[in-house]
Amino acid sequence: MTESDFNNSAAATLDRIAQALEESAAQCDCELKDGGVLDIEFADGSRIIVNRHSAAREIWVAARSGGFHFRHDGANWVSARDGSELFAALSRFVSQQSGVAVILRSG
Repeated sequence: MTESDFNNSAAATLDRIAQALEESAAQCDCELKDGGVLDIEFADGSRIIVNRHSAAREIWVAARSGGFHFRHDGANWVSARDGSELFAALSRFVSQQSGVAVILRSG
């Protein structure tokens, strides 16, 4: 994946995450910031940060449960740690931090 392809794919993915959060039952505020950073804030003040890391060509997630790196496998963003798909992992993280069962869908 070229750097340009990565940046386009990561930007589209961050937009889809923000849209999925808006459509979900999660009680959170999300803000897509310059530089490819999505800041998700919950009522208790906790946050999840999702950002693109161009040098590694990964999407990184920092949540209460830890830090996670996702690589594109040609079809999906998958965890370098356990092979989980990005939206499935974010569903777990958002559910944990919001206290509400949330399922985020990529499309």
